[in-house]
Amino acid sequence: MNSTVNIFNSIKTHPISLRKNKFHLEDMIPIDRICIKEDKKIERLANKINDAKKSGGPIIFMIGGAVIKEGCSLLLIDLLKKGFITHLAMNGSVSIHDFEIAMIGQTSEDVQDGLVDGSFGMAEETLVDMNSAIKSGYRRGIGYGRAVAEAIKKNKFKYREYSVLYQAYKANVSLSVHVAIGGDIIHQHGSCDGAALGATSYEDFKLLTGTLTEIDRGVVVNIGSAVIMPEVFLKALTIARNVGFRHNNFTVANMDFLDMYRPRTRVLQWPESLGAEAISIKGRHNTTIPQLYGFLCA
Repeated sequence: MNSTVNIFNSIKTHPISLRKNKFHLEDMIPIDRICIKEDKKIERLANKINDAKKSGGPIIFMIGGAVIKEGCSLLLIDLLKKGFITHLAMNGSVSIHDFEIAMIGQTSEDVQDGLVDGSFGMAEETLVDMNSAIKSGYRRGIGYGRAVAEAIKKNKFKYREYSVLYQAYKANVSLSVHVAIGGDIIHQHGSCDGAALGATSYEDFKLLTGTLTEIDRGVVVNIGSAVIMPEVFLKALTIARNVGFRHNNFTVANMDFLDMYRPRTRVLQWPESLGAEAISIKGRHNTTIPQLYGFLCA
């Protein structure tokens, strides 16, 4: 026990200003340069999202970190402002990349290089400020997503308008972050509080479950999360059905580079067996998300 405590107390960090980043604001896809190409699956998904918006069904986007690093933040922000996203769920990596974009306008370090000397993920401001936000949320009994979004607002980060967390919060869109303890860089530091992390993410799990109790005529889209979001979705949907909300009139979609086992089963095949319509879209996020945006907003 003591040796573990000493290890975390001895962690060395560095200012984020000294870190080289692979993603910058200019890498974001602008919303005014979208070229729509024929794609029947993406068009079908866009039609289902439009139908859900008209009927008042929830539209849940579940995203992984690559969505941010592929430059899709501005597209997501415009979609949620226009009512095409009513619940934005994400894994922990999304919250970290988004927080750093709001703070410095950059994110995404070189993991392999940083692993050599143990400097990967050790940017002081990201670790301390995000853990502080989560602990504040814990004390106030709110979820991880809202807590981090409020911290971005409170700190008046220079690039907050580019943050999906901040913009979802401003637009009063349901916001949830779902983490596995030990899976994100902010867990690598003594400022991390496991109780706060668990409690705030659990609040968000309950929030997503509540949304899924109303999924009739709605849409769930998983984009770029191969493990966390498919598993969280499966459990949340199970709870909703367990307490009597056994809807079968909804649409599920998965958008990713590859065909992954968990998204294919948890997001597509098993809900489809309940009566949901399932749509599988394969491609790079910097191609498929602009296409979906174009069909919805052109």
